[in-house]
Amino acid sequence: MARGGAWAAAAAVWWMAAGAGAVWLEIAPSGTKCVSEEIQSNVVVIGDYSVLYDHHHAHPTIAVKVTSPFGDVVHKKEKVSMEQFAFTTAEAGNYLACFSIDGEDRGLVVKLNLDWKIGIATRDWDSVAKKEKIEGVELELLKLEVAVQSIHENLLLLKSKEANMRDVSEKTNSRVTWLSMLSLSVCIAVSVLQLWHLQQYFRKKKLI
Repeated sequence: MARGGAWAAAAAVWWMAAGAGAVWLEIAPSGTKCVSEEIQSNVVVIGDYSVLYDHHHAHPTIAVKVTSPFGDVVHKKEKVSMEQFAFTTAEAGNYLACFSIDGEDRGLVVKLNLDWKIGIATRDWDSVAKKEKIEGVELELLKLEVAVQSIHENLLLLKSKEANMRDVSEKTNSRVTWLSMLSLSVCIAVSVLQLWHLQQYFRKKKLI
């Protein structure tokens, strides 16, 4: 039972630390289907994509473009049915992968399988095991250690984002308070001027 629990815990941690997995996309004849993922900087990203042939006499191809948060193209292919993109992120943010049909079979709905791996999910653990000469429990413990480290880094990133959002919120509240005070001061000043003007008017007309 204890060993089974340890394996379950390792699997849970591994799942939490791993990046986006495989997804199926359905691309309309005249449309573009995009997938985005928020990724930290200096992270390895690998994506394998392939077209599923539903039609016996048709071999549709697709155009693929992957862009960084700043709009830089990190991968671009045309007229392919199976390919892979691999890169290391230069900046943190949303990375966008877009797919569209570009072959002769533009009238078909194309199904695409995308296996998007991020961070530790891109590691070749078989090679690591051979290089380090470890296997079994030792290998799983190494995976667990790397996964925990990845989760810790993600938590630090979330903490940093939370702190930034809190600073922005506090600055916004401070500005709103200042604007409210300014608006109230303007209203009071206008009211005083109106009273003074009415008082002068009534005195001029000898009503008071």
